[in-house]
Amino acid sequence: MRDLKQALERIESRLKNIYPNVLPSTIDSIEELIKSLSVRWDDEKVQFRPEKKRWDQTDIVLITYADQVAQTDSPHTPTLESLKTFLNRYSIPEFINTVHLLPFYPFTSDDGFSVVDYYDLADGTGSWDDVNRLNEDVYLMFDLVLNHCSKQSEWFQRFLECEEPYDQFFHAVDPEEDLSLVTRPRSLPLLTKFKTSNGPKHVWTTFSEDQVDLNFSNPIVLLEFLKILLFYVQQGARIVRLDAIAFLWKEMGTTCVHLEQTHEVVKLMRDVLEIAAPGVILLTETNVPHKENVSYFGDGDEAQMVYQFSLPPLLLDMFTHQDPTPLRNWLENLEQTPRGTTFFNFASSHDGIGVRPLEGLLNPERFNSLVDEMRKRGAYIGTRKQPDGSDTAYELNITYIDALSDPYDSSDENWVRSDADIRKFICSQAIMLSLPGIPGVYFHSLVGTPNDGASAAESGIPRRINRRKYDLNEVCQILDDQDSSQAKVFMAYQKLLRCRIECTAFHPDAECKVIDVGDSQLFAFQRTAVDESENVIVIANPTATEIEFTLDGSQRYQDVLMEADMRSTNTISPFGFLWLRVV
Repeated sequence: MRDLKQALERIESRLKNIYPNVLPSTIDSIEELIKSLSVRWDDEKVQFRPEKKRWDQTDIVLITYADQVAQTDSPHTPTLESLKTFLNRYSIPEFINTVHLLPFYPFTSDDGFSVVDYYDLADGTGSWDDVNRLNEDVYLMFDLVLNHCSKQSEWFQRFLECEEPYDQFFHAVDPEEDLSLVTRPRSLPLLTKFKTSNGPKHVWTTFSEDQVDLNFSNPIVLLEFLKILLFYVQQGARIVRLDAIAFLWKEMGTTCVHLEQTHEVVKLMRDVLEIAAPGVILLTETNVPHKENVSYFGDGDEAQMVYQFSLPPLLLDMFTHQDPTPLRNWLENLEQTPRGTTFFNFASSHDGIGVRPLEGLLNPERFNSLVDEMRKRGAYIGTRKQPDGSDTAYELNITYIDALSDPYDSSDENWVRSDADIRKFICSQAIMLSLPGIPGVYFHSLVGTPNDGASAAESGIPRRINRRKYDLNEVCQILDDQDSSQAKVFMAYQKLLRCRIECTAFHPDAECKVIDVGDSQLFAFQRTAVDESENVIVIANPTATEIEFTLDGSQRYQDVLMEADMRSTNTISPFGFLWLRVV
């Protein structure tokens, strides 16, 4: 941003919106922070694109833990080094250009999302030098876990000792307060009692008793997180994911979700980055119904990306019920995002499949049927507390490939995944990859990992059903066995990704419209490149039967994956899909 003075004036105005009584010294501190920690395009540590090329169809994100693969025969090798070895062994940077490293900081629970120290790396992971070496091969995405931190963090330990300024870093609440309006993401107590040097205090803990919510009504807390944000950018983060951002601001007598001050904080971070590190992308994580989710685009002045949370459960519903109607209706009504923004598309992630985003998209009977079908496939069903005190399904904990497969007995050593289940899974991923936005591919989807029910049962943590950690030699042996179902998934997925990055029609900003191909059981849409140089038609068959489709007979079509011409009238196999380029 050329006019630094004007930008700083906007930041000052934003701060006064958030904190009407903000002290001039706080404003000065933030301005000095921006100036001292700013990074520039020629900084060797940071790989960014020019503003005019913020993203294109080559942008694909791999979602993975920093300790996803380890070398048990070399326990002193940092897991980040093992991850880099894995990526390069299979040439993954050739078709996935960005790696989302899930929280790799010291933590006490939630597999990383209960942070003890934001500036350090967890034991065994490696060092910032290892992060920077990974950045040589791929762009990086980091998590900024800012709603809460670990109760073992230095900040909270000092809060317990009632030390200034940490005595104002967290929310101590009278348990007699009426908190009935507060939106609850979990069926857990909202307040946790802690012993402090000034007696017992009840502290706000939205997600668990180990994750204490930070008090952003204190501008010093915001300043600390701006420091962390810019530190992550200096370490190479091209995308920063704002974890659980919707719950950031607390105000008695409200739902404490999506409050105006929360949106202002995101906008402030955007303003700071546009001065300090233009090209860095803010991604908000808000697993809520669609209208609430997209509010984080603001007027194009807030987050540049938001998760497309409705997509994973809608895809799952389509294949489960072999009916694309809800997904088609959703896509037909999907609004254009503000200029300079886009969606982060995904089907699976380290979390479960959130089903709150289905509100208003599925009727109750179909919703309950979907949840019941997932139970048959080994899913754990997470619940949340509603205002009336009842529990409702919030999250499905299951690997995406098992969610789409026929139920099976996980104890059957002779069980083999069917080709139909693999086709169904790859079809679901092909749809996700071809919708408007930047796609995120979870490690376990890329390699076709089945449910890890044993880890979930042993740990008592349902999400670990989809968080299996691999030994490097083990996963390579699995993927090198071309007869294994995981290897088949991996090879098919690679082909999808290599083809996708060659299609300008899959640019995040390319036009998308639902089309009719002659049979309502098929899901079909067309993408048109920004410069209109390419059109690709996507057709998916979510049913177990072969279906005939019809296209405009005056045009020629080429199958992108098979590089073969197609007739305008043809058939599509059960659980099959086509990417057809208009030629």
